[in-house]
Amino acid sequence: MKIKVYTLNAFAKTNTGGNPAGVVLNADSLLSEHMQRIAKKVGFSETAFVKKSNNADFKVEFFTPNKEVNLCGHATVATFCLLADKGIIDAGRYTQETKAGILEIEYRKNNRIYMDQCKPIFHKILDKKYIADTLNISQNKIMDDIPIQIVSTGLKDILIPIKSLGDLCSIKPDFDKISYVCKKENCVGYHLFTLETKQGSTAHCRNFAPLYNISEESATGTSTGALSCYLYRYGIISQNHMKDLVFEQGYCMNRPSEILASVIIHSGKINEVKIGGNALNIEEREIEIM
Repeated sequence: MKIKVYTLNAFAKTNTGGNPAGVVLNADSLLSEHMQRIAKKVGFSETAFVKKSNNADFKVEFFTPNKEVNLCGHATVATFCLLADKGIIDAGRYTQETKAGILEIEYRKNNRIYMDQCKPIFHKILDKKYIADTLNISQNKIMDDIPIQIVSTGLKDILIPIKSLGDLCSIKPDFDKISYVCKKENCVGYHLFTLETKQGSTAHCRNFAPLYNISEESATGTSTGALSCYLYRYGIISQNHMKDLVFEQGYCMNRPSEILASVIIHSGKINEVKIGGNALNIEEREIEIM
């Protein structure tokens, strides 16, 4: 059986940037084992499978090369950019059924896709020495005034504040140790960031998820949502500046990426979290599965 897979670069800042994702349309007949095989053959960090839904406009399931995940930001952006390109959707609001819940998607006329994320959950704070060892860095390269913390807006990530851009870019992590920590803490990966940036953005980020066979990812939407909420919680960004956040990622991989975020605050509490971006370079390929 041959399956048509579309590939796109989501959150691309340039034609060579962004995070590649696979998208399969009309995937209702595919079983989990089929989708897993396809995702492994595609080889990207995530491949999205679009199905019919009784509860939303679309049902989307996400697979890494080795397992299913509840949600993926960059693959969602790729999916809805493809739906727009194929004329399946027009500018407007849609709903997406995922294993993280039913989320709202907005397609804007400037070819930007914005997706709702779950309200943030702030989990455990982790020891600095414990995490620094897994990154092969000294503790003094990690910021002192805000914590290393597990945060989720759909997926649990370990957010790690690094003091400088130079320190962030020079990190050569121990992926086995990171996998151990993420498995122990039931997290997808590490999301490192610094407030020192290349393009005057909100933060510059790197993401490691070796537990899911992703050594480093060039653009990570769900982690960006979690980070946006974290920055508000710890007073790094005021309520007046939460609607137009811009995050850099992928520069250390020569895949410049730009992820947009918007956090709506009511009475001091986070009421709504959105991430956004575009996708470039739509291509087709066929995958044969047994």
